[in-house]
Amino acid sequence: MSKISEFQFKAIKIGQKSMFSENITELMLNNFANISGDYNPLHIDENYAKKTSFKKRICHGMLLASFLSRLVGMYIPGKNALYFSQSLNFQSPCFIGDKVTIEGEVIDKSPATRIITIKTSVFNQNGNCVLDGIAKVIVRN
Repeated sequence: MSKISEFQFKAIKIGQKSMFSENITELMLNNFANISGDYNPLHIDENYAKKTSFKKRICHGMLLASFLSRLVGMYIPGKNALYFSQSLNFQSPCFIGDKVTIEGEVIDKSPATRIITIKTSVFNQNGNCVLDGIAKVIVRN
């Protein structure tokens, strides 16, 4: 486990960024299917997936989205985070064996609500965006 950040609201700056990378494995897809109950053959069945336009199994979009929880809960702001909302746009497929980079950039902060707005993105090893969205996060005292 990586060290958890402990940013206070006043210390967070517009433009502040954080990122980490993860390799997508077959075990991740299988574990996510077991946890979520999503056994769609596009994610689980290689023979089925070969017959689709993707030609191979694709990663669950919500598995990719789950990395945003790590971004917020461990990096920006870290310990003091309370997720308020998250929009998601699934841009491109992600496959087993892809290396994804999860990025967040603070684009707004509201002192009245103590909510920071984070532009969230997930890119594959080719620099293609596979997922993006906007997180709203309450920074607790």
